[in-house]
Amino acid sequence: MSFSIGIVGLPNVGKSTLFTALTKKQVDASNYPFCTIEPNIGVVAVPDERLDRLTQLYQAPKTVPTTIEFVDIAGLVKGASEGEGLGNKFLSHIREVDAIVEVVRDFKNDDIIHVHGKIDPEDDIKTINWELILADLDTVNKRLNNLEKQVKGSADKNLLKNIEIIQELKNTLAAEKFAINLTLAEEDKKFVKELNLLTYKPLLYVYNVAEENLTTPIAGAQTPYLTVCAKLEADLAGLPENEVKEYLQAAGIAQTGLDKLILQSYNLLNLLTFFTAGPKEAHAWTIVKGTKAPQAAGRIHTDFEKGFIRAEIVNWAKLLEAGGETKAKEVGLIKTEGRNYEIQDGDVACFLFNKSSAVS
Repeated sequence: MSFSIGIVGLPNVGKSTLFTALTKKQVDASNYPFCTIEPNIGVVAVPDERLDRLTQLYQAPKTVPTTIEFVDIAGLVKGASEGEGLGNKFLSHIREVDAIVEVVRDFKNDDIIHVHGKIDPEDDIKTINWELILADLDTVNKRLNNLEKQVKGSADKNLLKNIEIIQELKNTLAAEKFAINLTLAEEDKKFVKELNLLTYKPLLYVYNVAEENLTTPIAGAQTPYLTVCAKLEADLAGLPENEVKEYLQAAGIAQTGLDKLILQSYNLLNLLTFFTAGPKEAHAWTIVKGTKAPQAAGRIHTDFEKGFIRAEIVNWAKLLEAGGETKAKEVGLIKTEGRNYEIQDGDVACFLFNKSSAVS
């Protein structure tokens, strides 16, 4: 199971600079509009000190972090849906992502052109959000037309229900509201999710600010949001790890903006991390909150889910305090859990399964 984040924004807001820093993968981030044409795709490790500590505990020669994919597309401008700039055709590249990060420029630099000629984060957000809405309206209208053709001469209740949902979506979007604001019955959410609407995805606003404004709250900011300085993050990405740590300590900063972005993107998707660890490797695994033990085991291998018997679970911090599995078992820290156990963030799991059941 992989998770991906689409990065959107106007041209020259720092999207590609941020992407380059995120992935340490060089992409063209020159100072002119529409520099990014083909989508840039990069997979980044989710930083997790817990995994590093488990690696040290077991002296494992291999560490496998969990990952998130970022997709950077061409900048949008006002009127993109009508063909302005490069149009909005590049939005198709992020139809399949799980969430969206919207990068908003909130810094002044006369050497970097703003396509609207002024720094106005609120106006930029309105522009981008309206283009996302218009793209979804186009999707919804096409689907509505198809459903209305199918329903002619048919008494299919599912078709009629889907038309009703589509009409509600159309009304919501026409009112300049995101589809995610529409209250839906649980059984209707699957149908809406299959439409891959951009405005039905979780969205995080990232304000790209000057370094001196990193700790300054942004009045009237859209939520959820965080502030980063893309230029600083790009500079830090080019430094050795020890120098980055020294800089952060000297500046009194706990985490880089990129680490915050990665972790907040992870949280945006309602994900959690559990671990498997031993003398061969320490491995982090990504699952959605609420996942039960057999399905979590299936993340490792489908046979683990098919033949699931039970799971031995211990919290990572308690395992470290005990100094290892042997002591943790002696003091009763490792619990045996069955099929209905929901994996918790920070669990270290050992799954027991029946090999013959898995094969059948």
